[in-house]
Amino acid sequence: MATNTQPQDITVSRSRLVHELKGVYTIWYRDVLRFVRDRSRIFGSLAQPLLFLFALGFGVGQLGRAGLGGLPPNVPYIVFLYPGILCMTALFTALFSAVSIVWDREFGFLREVLVAPVSRISVALGKVAGGSTIAMIQAALIMLLGPLLGVHYDFVRVVLMLLTLLLLAAVISSLGILIAARQKTMEGFQVIMQFLLLPMLFLSGAFFPLTGGGGTPALILRTVAQINPMTYGVEAMRQIALSGQLPSALFLHSPGVDVLFLLGFFVVFLVPAVLLFSKQD
Repeated sequence: MATNTQPQDITVSRSRLVHELKGVYTIWYRDVLRFVRDRSRIFGSLAQPLLFLFALGFGVGQLGRAGLGGLPPNVPYIVFLYPGILCMTALFTALFSAVSIVWDREFGFLREVLVAPVSRISVALGKVAGGSTIAMIQAALIMLLGPLLGVHYDFVRVVLMLLTLLLLAAVISSLGILIAARQKTMEGFQVIMQFLLLPMLFLSGAFFPLTGGGGTPALILRTVAQINPMTYGVEAMRQIALSGQLPSALFLHSPGVDVLFLLGFFVVFLVPAVLLFSKQD
């Protein structure tokens, strides 16, 4: 009897898995399609990273490089800044992609999604996948400026940079879902986002080396940076994009260690995000 029911159980399990994967794909496709069709959103979200890149890159370059200890004289500051801007683009886009959850809740669409014949875990995973993909696409558009700034790519480097951006975006998207899962209003979500964005960005080493300087303030800065997921994304991206141009003393960790930390943050944010999302009213 057991031998007759076992294949049937396996077939049912496979069918259920395929059904849930289709649910994840549908949520992912909806979010990506909305992004692709909204051209003002695409160009608008590129404006801020470009402003930071050129205003800070050329501005600091003109004022001198005091405080940027360890940066080789043959590496322009804008080149050093460029990988941090890529990660900044992923940060902003991934965090704010979670706003769609609050938006859908306010307008009643989320309720329709949650009563669909797929698990809420699949809906949450689809949201994470959609936010990660959108953030990676936005950052990839900024990557097109690399050769103009003196950052040279090969195929392997491009692939590694895209994978790093995707992993960082997945971490930040999971954090965004974790916060948005219990937010009832757009105003509350935006207040928390603004509270997190600037500290995560400025304490990540995106604009200056974390290894520079000494004394208690520098030690505190490096300690805080260790609990910031952006730090590991920026370090990994900078070491990949500028491979061979920067000394190892300029970084806190190797790229492999940075990736391991990003994977750890992904699990830490994703698990409670999915659990909280599955308890939606």
